[in-house]
Amino acid sequence: MRAAPVEYELVAPGSLGAVLALLADAHGGWQPIAGGTDVMVQYAAGTLAARKLVSIWNLPELRGIEVSSSEVRVGAGCTYTELRESDVIQREFPLLAQAASWTGGIANQNRGTLGGNIVNASPAADSLPPLLVYEAELIVVSVGRERRIPYLGFHTGYRKTVLGSEELIRAVCLPRRYAEYVSYARKVGPRNAQAISKVCVAALGRVMSGVVQDVRIAVGSVAPVPLRLTATEGLLCGNRLDAALISAASKTAAAGIRPIDDIRSTATYRKVVVGNLVAEYLEKLRTS
Repeated sequence: MRAAPVEYELVAPGSLGAVLALLADAHGGWQPIAGGTDVMVQYAAGTLAARKLVSIWNLPELRGIEVSSSEVRVGAGCTYTELRESDVIQREFPLLAQAASWTGGIANQNRGTLGGNIVNASPAADSLPPLLVYEAELIVVSVGRERRIPYLGFHTGYRKTVLGSEELIRAVCLPRRYAEYVSYARKVGPRNAQAISKVCVAALGRVMSGVVQDVRIAVGSVAPVPLRLTATEGLLCGNRLDAALISAASKTAAAGIRPIDDIRSTATYRKVVVGNLVAEYLEKLRTS
């Protein structure tokens, strides 16, 4: 059943301060909406529970990509198109640029925002594994308060986060220290475009004289939240990257996820694919 517009209220205060004041006064009564690529799907299907929506689309305080000597700060309201077209994101954070190109079609990329993808908290979201391997931090704001938190741990369960009802993500901060790393991104779905992931993987690593100096591997669509494969990373770091280690890491990765059977795939398939993709990346890392 489609939703009836008269059942909903939408306001657009026009500034971040006004939005935060509204959220603080309402104690969870208002739901922020940016590009609307997820919210409007629920609205069209008649399943949108929130009846009071506050627009944060095009707020200048949430837009833009700022570059400093130590980090790149991406406004939470930046769209996937802006991420795809940013020179610094393409050059220094190619996994995020790649994920932005995977997300929906051009119309969705023009409207969908990075902050919205994070807060929507789908474990199949394409941008979330790159944020994990880049060790992103989030700047979260509310009335009179700003806090900076690691993205790792932001998701606490299926579509659940640590974000308070009075808070918004203002920006995503990416440290500029991965220029010498070998990166890898793969998305497995039923078709090449406009598909929800069966499995998505993002990885970064660095090898010196055949020994793994550092490695980060993250996966999506295989658990209630996007995962860093910390057990696999621990197995690899400090050891020589040979065929035996790659085989062991592949098995450890498959054992470290919690997939389910659903309409898109099976748990068994997802385990096999994750193991294979981790092995594929490590072969690339070994020969780089």
